[in-house]
Formats: sequence, structure tokens, C-alpha cells
Amino acid sequence: MADDNAPNTASTAITEPQAATAAAGRPPKLAVALIPLVAMALLLGIGYGVYKIKAQVLLVAAATITAVMGLLLGFKWKDMERGIVESIHKAMPAILIMLSVGILVGSWMASGTIPMVIYYGLKLISPKFFLATACLVCSVVAIASGTSWGTIGTVGVAFIGIAMGLGIPLGPAAGAVVAGAYFGDKMSPLSDIPNLATVISGSNLFDHIKHMMWSAVPAWLAGLAIYFIVGLKYGAAAVQSETLDLILTTLKANFRFNLLLLLPMAVIFYFAVAKKPTIPAMVLSSLVAAVLAVVVQKIPLTTVATAMNTGLPARTGVELVDRLLAKGGMMSMMETQLIAFTAFAFGGIMQRTGCLAVILE
Repeated sequence: MADDNAPNTASTAITEPQAATAAAGRPPKLAVALIPLVAMALLLGIGYGVYKIKAQVLLVAAATITAVMGLLLGFKWKDMERGIVESIHKAMPAILIMLSVGILVGSWMASGTIPMVIYYGLKLISPKFFLATACLVCSVVAIASGTSWGTIGTVGVAFIGIAMGLGIPLGPAAGAVVAGAYFGDKMSPLSDIPNLATVISGSNLFDHIKHMMWSAVPAWLAGLAIYFIVGLKYGAAAVQSETLDLILTTLKANFRFNLLLLLPMAVIFYFAVAKKPTIPAMVLSSLVAAVLAVVVQKIPLTTVATAMNTGLPARTGVELVDRLLAKGGMMSMMETQLIAFTAFAFGGIMQRTGCLAVILE
């Protein structure tokens, strides 16, 4: 019986690869392989650039075009579907990091960690070093909050108002704000940009940030030095800004600040230095922040849970501060995750149909 079964096993071993090859379809020529990339470039360039259509919708359209082309080349949908699943599977760790980032930012807002960083950052303002301070504070706020646009639209607006009151030209002031915000966004483990980059490249988040520092930090330091030198001539002015005072007063009235609020940041810092896994670090930091929100800030647990899901429901009565605090939550990262999912779906079909291999060759 063993001898009778042996030929059948060998026959199966031979015919399965043949069947797989037959189902694989024919490899595309270079001109055909470039069609999906050209289609994606046109869709994003015109659809997003001109008509402001969401990128994830356009990526689905590009993936559909690629799938239709694959069917015409003889590939089975099941094969392309398997390619999509395998591609997204590789990205899942980084996508989970993005989900954790949303929870982390929401919990840090509720605990008062981020508001405290903003509060003491704004109190550092000195007229003599206004431009350098604006750049530095915006960098710190963007690193702590993980958002460049949020920093520019809140703390940045406050700095512009201060600059107008001090008679400082708005060009250098805006430059300092934008430079600091974008640097902080690029260096923040809470930002969607570094997390999306790690999804695409398959690298470790903290390693990615560490390597970016080699190019970003020298440029930031050079800019900071220029802002410091240029800002010296504004030293005679006095800081008088109703906007700044309003932000500081509102933050102080709505949060209790103490050193315990630095614990969530300390957890992240320890895990980063010890090169521990990123997701457990963010989850533990979020739990610490949630406890601080309940114990220190006296925020109901249901509100903390809401902050982790959709962002802190801030109701300070000051629109500028509410916009600053209403950040974070898992839902805030959903669009970035959808872009990652659809981009990897497109890439999975490109790889399974052989288009990617032909282009790389």
C-alpha cells in the first residue's frame, strides 16, 4: 500500500506547481506594467490636487484598474486577493501603532500632560528671544501633540498675535512657527507622518525617527540660531498679548498641573531608550494617563474613554483652546489608516500580477 501511494504523492507534488503556474497569468510587458502607476499618478494629481477627492478613494480606483488589468492578463481574482491580504498583513504592526497613537494623544489630553507642556512652553516667551522661542515652543508642542497643523492653528496663532503686538514682522514670526511645527511633527512618535512612513518602509518607528534626526536636527539648530540672532533686535519690546494671556488663563483654570503629569512621557521615553516594543509602551502610557485624568483632573472615566475614542470633548468656553485640546482618539487616525490599507491593497495587486517585478527589473 505504501508503494502504491508513493506515485500518487509525487504526481500531486508535480501537478500542484503546474496548476499554480497556469493560474498565475502571463507576465506583463513594461509598457503594460507602468499603466497602474501612471493611472495612480493621474488620479492623485487630478483627483486630489484639483478636485480634492479623498486619497483613499483614488487609491481604491487605482487598485481596481490594476485588478482589471490583472484579469485581462489571465490572473485569478483569488490570487490577487491573496496578494492584497499578504501586503496588508505586513503593514498591520505599524497600523496598530497608528491606532495606539490616537488612544495615546486622547489620554494625554485628558490627563493634562499635553496642556501642561503647552502652558509652560508659552510661559517661556521672552521678547528678546521671541523668534527662537516661537520655533522652540512650536517644536515641543508638535512633538507632544503629534500635529503640525494643530500646532500652527492654535499655539501658532497665539505667537502671530504676540508678534503683531510687539511690532515684529509677521514673515519671520510665521517662518519660526511653521519651521518649529513641522520639525516637531516630523520627530514625533505620535504623528501620522512618521507612522505612515514606517508602514510603507516596514521599519521600526523609533529607528526611523532616530535616523531622521541626522538630517533634521542640524537644519533645525541652524534655523534656531538664525532666529536667535535676528530676534535680538526686538529685545526692547514687552510681551503684551491678550491671546497669550487668554490661553494661559484658560489652561490653568481647566487643568491641575504637577510633576505627576510627566509620567506618561517618562514611560514612552523609557521604552524608547530601552528599545522595547512600541505598542506596549503606548498602551501602558495611555493607561497611566487615564489614571491621572481620573485621579488628578477629576475627569469621569466615561469622558476619558471618549477622549481615547474620538478625542477630548473640550468645553472651556474659549474656541481657540477648545480647538487645541480636541485632538487625538482612535477615530482621528482612521483616515491615515485607510490610506495605508488602500495603498497596500494597490501594492499587493501590483506585486501579485508581476507589474512591480517588471518595473524593478
